[in-house]
Amino acid sequence: MQLPRQAARIALRGCNATLAGGVRTSSFKPPVGSAAAAASFSTSHSRPAKNQIYASVRRPDDFYTYQLMSSSSRTPLITLWTTSWCGTCRVVAPLIRSLVEAGVGEAEGGVAYCTVEFDSPDVMSGGLGMTYMITSIPTLLSFDNQEAQIQTKVHDAKKLADRAFLEEWIRTEARRHGQRGGGGGPGGVFGGLFGGFR
Repeated sequence: MQLPRQAARIALRGCNATLAGGVRTSSFKPPVGSAAAAASFSTSHSRPAKNQIYASVRRPDDFYTYQLMSSSSRTPLITLWTTSWCGTCRVVAPLIRSLVEAGVGEAEGGVAYCTVEFDSPDVMSGGLGMTYMITSIPTLLSFDNQEAQIQTKVHDAKKLADRAFLEEWIRTEARRHGQRGGGGGPGGVFGGLFGGFR
């Protein structure tokens, strides 16, 4: 038993600074220039966000993955809910995709975009449409920080075919940056019931 105690004493003698309990404190001092380097790094200019276009959602897991990716980058996820039999969807989907590809909304922070194939067997059995109150096809719905922005949901076919309306809608959604705007205020889902309470 004497040998381990001797080894401990010898090891403690080599310490630069010891406390009463024998705990060693570090004698490391950060370099003087590191604060300046950190300051210049934290104030560097950020690049403008680029819009992202994801593959069509055919399984709920794909949808949840896109939501997480969008939330982690603080970029709203724009979804277009379509079906294989929807003629209007064949006009609207390419229009929205072309706007996102052209960079509409990038100056405001960028967006992510995907179509959700509502009539896909896995999507239907997963109940995604019921979860997000999709009652007509096509429906344009934005998610910010994984929350559906029900207030700005669009299902009017005339608006969905209007390029100017869609450009402004995308820019408005891009301005959210993970701030969860659009829900819960006086004009929110329960605004009529609880709008007067503050």
